[in-house]
Amino acid sequence: MAFEVKMPQLGLTMEEGTVTRWVKKEGEAVKAGDVIVEITTDKLTSEVESEFDGTMLKIVAQEGEDIPVKGLLAYIGEPGETVGSAEAVPAAAPVAETTPVVAAPMAPVAVTSSGRVRISPLARKTAAKMGVDYANVKGSGPAGRIVQKDILTAAQSAPVVAPVATPAAVSTPTPAIASGSIDLMEGDEVVKLAGMRKVVAERMTQSRREIPSVTQNVKIDVTNLMKFRKQVNEDIGVKYSVNDFILKAVAKALKNNKHILVTLDGDKIIKRAHVNVGMAVALDEGLIVPVLKDIDKMSLEEISATAKNLAERARTNKLGMDEYKGSTFSISNLGMFGVETFDPIVNQPDSGILGVCAVQDELVMDDEGNISKRQFMRISFTFDHRLIDGATAAKFELAIKELLENPMKILL
Repeated sequence: MAFEVKMPQLGLTMEEGTVTRWVKKEGEAVKAGDVIVEITTDKLTSEVESEFDGTMLKIVAQEGEDIPVKGLLAYIGEPGETVGSAEAVPAAAPVAETTPVVAAPMAPVAVTSSGRVRISPLARKTAAKMGVDYANVKGSGPAGRIVQKDILTAAQSAPVVAPVATPAAVSTPTPAIASGSIDLMEGDEVVKLAGMRKVVAERMTQSRREIPSVTQNVKIDVTNLMKFRKQVNEDIGVKYSVNDFILKAVAKALKNNKHILVTLDGDKIIKRAHVNVGMAVALDEGLIVPVLKDIDKMSLEEISATAKNLAERARTNKLGMDEYKGSTFSISNLGMFGVETFDPIVNQPDSGILGVCAVQDELVMDDEGNISKRQFMRISFTFDHRLIDGATAAKFELAIKELLENPMKILL
């Protein structure tokens, strides 16, 4: 009897996953413990191992397809077994190059005895969003069941009525292909919004929609901090980054300004007990925010080591599920990219996020008319105005400014 491979639940809040890549192909032998497929969730790409020995009989969920938790991914069993309403794929055999490949016809529309169309919940949801009438869509899933990729295909193949050119038109426009509501030009590439990028898009939109946010910018003289950092690194032979000192200063400022550590839950305000700072790390496929927990209790050395470790494992997709959850405040540092100022978006459920900008040289004239070169950095504090008032936010920013302009206080 063939075994069903289902979408695992890789976290308590996981509702669906995207099939990134099938490691095992139809017809290949599989042993328990073998990696058979890679799954992408909102933050991580995970390898799914087989629980069974046998042959990969049939792959049901295709690469790029979103499948709900416990949804069917594939069948594993003995060669020649029948799965669903279709015969299983036999063991893989070499095929001559001259053998013609004929595409299998699309399964007919699957209708139950009661007249109800067989369609997955995710496909039905997608159809509603895209305005696709699935009554006449042919399904490619088991027993002709309609899956999400069938809806996406139907949406892309929907007829588009071209506009009639007016007599005044003289020049020939660039050829375009309609895709959804956007006209595509020759050479454009369409990539599905999925995985981490999809979740980032959803959460940023939700934050902008739900939070009445305000951003305040403060200019900080970090000349002494840069000198202090250089001296410390030379004296003890380490390589503390500017970001290490900023994390330590923010942790200390938060410890002394606990009113910033709040979140809104319906009609209740939650006052956070822990200083857990989320540190935004940019990846090619999106943004991940690993968390330094109870950072106010860490030394500069501990903060530096923890931050470097989390950032490195975030980039290599080796973070555990609990390592990017539980933040009570967030920091996004774009200084290394030369960004002068920006308005970061609050990372819910936090009530605030600090944007850190580039260190820049400026000429300053003192009261006596003497000109000297100083180094300045701007911080951009975005906060939930429902919970934090402008004056309260300003006091917090001034606390950070005081520490960064007097670096010895960071370590005291």
